[in-house]
Amino acid sequence: MAVSNNITSILNFIAILCSIPIIGSGIWLASKPDNECIHLFRWPVLILGILILLVALAGFVGAFWNKQGLLAFHLFCMAILIVLLLILLILSFVVTRKDGSYIVPGKGYKEYRLDGFSDWLRSHVTSSGNWGKIRTCLAQSDVCSKLGQEYSSFDQFSAGHISPLQSGCCKPPTVCGFGYVNPTLWINPTNPVADTDCYLWSNDQTQLCYGCNACKAGLLGNLRHEWRKANVILIVAMVVLIWVYLIGCSAFKNAQTEDLFRQYKQGWV
Repeated sequence: MAVSNNITSILNFIAILCSIPIIGSGIWLASKPDNECIHLFRWPVLILGILILLVALAGFVGAFWNKQGLLAFHLFCMAILIVLLLILLILSFVVTRKDGSYIVPGKGYKEYRLDGFSDWLRSHVTSSGNWGKIRTCLAQSDVCSKLGQEYSSFDQFSAGHISPLQSGCCKPPTVCGFGYVNPTLWINPTNPVADTDCYLWSNDQTQLCYGCNACKAGLLGNLRHEWRKANVILIVAMVVLIWVYLIGCSAFKNAQTEDLFRQYKQGWV
């Protein structure tokens, strides 16, 4: 096997290793309750990671058995996948740039405003056509039921760092002034604040605040937090893949030159 093909094999092995954290990030995102309820955000990273793995394997096979056609196909496909990964990263950064959270005095958790998030993210997730299905999905999950197991007193709950989704969907907004019984059971105040969410809250465990704007905002806050964490891994993987791809292109050209020189030498002899 030519020296250039040896280098290409090593590079594709590195690309295979890079696909593993991408696939892992995709699995992690897909397993989150909010992403389970929003199919558009659930699969892109996982699908890209699997495709990168398959293309890198094809490149490894092509280099090991000196299949120049397979190597050329591998480089073409890898270029497309790197561009798609870059587009996904740019899109995720743009739509998660705005943070709709605000600090609640005396609380360990934050609450969220719907108008604090990007227009695209807000319109896709909270539109009337999508929210009904998302709401039903969230109500069937164990997002809120976990709170009762984790916090047994008001002080513990107030100091707790609950997720944005739990903050928005599992309790009434703090401004409403509800009395605490447990994390998902609250006593209506005598003079409720004139906020729509205060009237939408229900102690029915299948209703809670799933119809509230606070729940929609909490869902967006969860998405933002998770995708920001995943982006760190994706950026590192993308930088390594670009480096591997550029060296791979150079090695591919050198391998072609070596083959031409070998054929010329054999013909001359």
